[in-house]
Amino acid sequence: MRRRSILGTSLAMVAAMGLTACGGGGDSGASKTVRITLTNHVWTDNIKKALPEFEKQTGLKAEITQLGEDQLSDQYNVKLNAGSSDIDVMMYRPLQEGRLFAKNKYLADLSEQVKASKDWDFGDFQAGPVEATTYEGKPVGVPIITEQEVLYYRKDLLDKAGLSAPPKTLDELKAAAAKIKAAEPDVAGFVARTGKSAAVTQFSSFLYSFGGDFVDGSGKAAVNSAAAKQAYAYYGGLIKDSGPANVSTDMSWSEAMAIFTQGKAAFYTEANSLYKNATDPAKSKVADKVGFAPFPAGPSGSKPYNIPAWALGINANSENTANAWKFIEWATGKAQTLAQQKSGVPGARTSVWTNPEGTSTFPKDMAEAIAASTKDGVGHDRPQVVKVAESREIVGQPIVDAITGKDAAAAADTANAAFQKFLDDEAK
Repeated sequence: MRRRSILGTSLAMVAAMGLTACGGGGDSGASKTVRITLTNHVWTDNIKKALPEFEKQTGLKAEITQLGEDQLSDQYNVKLNAGSSDIDVMMYRPLQEGRLFAKNKYLADLSEQVKASKDWDFGDFQAGPVEATTYEGKPVGVPIITEQEVLYYRKDLLDKAGLSAPPKTLDELKAAAAKIKAAEPDVAGFVARTGKSAAVTQFSSFLYSFGGDFVDGSGKAAVNSAAAKQAYAYYGGLIKDSGPANVSTDMSWSEAMAIFTQGKAAFYTEANSLYKNATDPAKSKVADKVGFAPFPAGPSGSKPYNIPAWALGINANSENTANAWKFIEWATGKAQTLAQQKSGVPGARTSVWTNPEGTSTFPKDMAEAIAASTKDGVGHDRPQVVKVAESREIVGQPIVDAITGKDAAAAADTANAAFQKFLDDEAK
């Protein structure tokens, strides 16, 4: 799926849209109509069906604008840059554009709202997703849809190889992948994303589990730390040595998933949100043979990402913030989060994950894998910067170099210098 960053907007574009910059944030003369901009998603479809309940409870009217991701980006690009007040609630991607939105003061500070809503219970939200919707110590969004990285595996191939359980460590994964590939010449021991940018998010869990991160505690580039170099070498080497024959270095999730679902790989690390591609008989030749397990532990333990793919925020220029919050409070409350999760949309509330109803529609081993991921999950799966796409190109290069047999450590050193320059330029 294409990801577009929200960049600047020309005055001509603003004029063409018939918009004028306007202040806001107050609630004098607040409208009873809450204007909500959402993207095409199962979450959105579910919320739209439940709107009569919200309107009955609050006496408010919800006016929904639903757009594809690129259209959503275009609309935000124009309206938020123009200071428009005609969006109250906005659905956005915290890790793709959240930092830009917060830096540009497009998102309202929700500190007072989350403190005041005692029954709503902000403390019920998992730490990782909350980290990603916080900017400079202030909550600017509420996570609504989460993703975690888990291990997909073929039960039949493990049985055939005499492996009684899926690997619990990265060392065990490496050994099991090599064993299966040696015994099954037409099957890869392991498959994953290989594209320079596409692989970054899934590589992140390897990086964290080796003890690294994209930046260090002082905010300096850290992709050439000892831990990062180990992670690059491991990920690239696993694909090079146990991956598909003649593997390309431009695979995103769809290509890697296709290899797995065609029965051509034993192990696959990927976002849990895509699991139905592997278990749906209409999409997968091995639907009845797929199992799921927690992300294998590295030297620093099992530290997969636990991120919010989408969140709800309030336009800082909205003149209807109190009613906008009423919608967010309802849409992200325990009842709605439970209803969403039962429909297959993973949420960020701890209480819903510990409720048997909240996991009733997921495969048992998937629910267990996700639960393990939320304990020590990291709240980002890419560098936390404004120009996300550009940063991914930089930190993803050593992945490609390692896959193609180049010196991963040298590639990490080169990438780190480029990434530090990127960070310095962005800080200006």
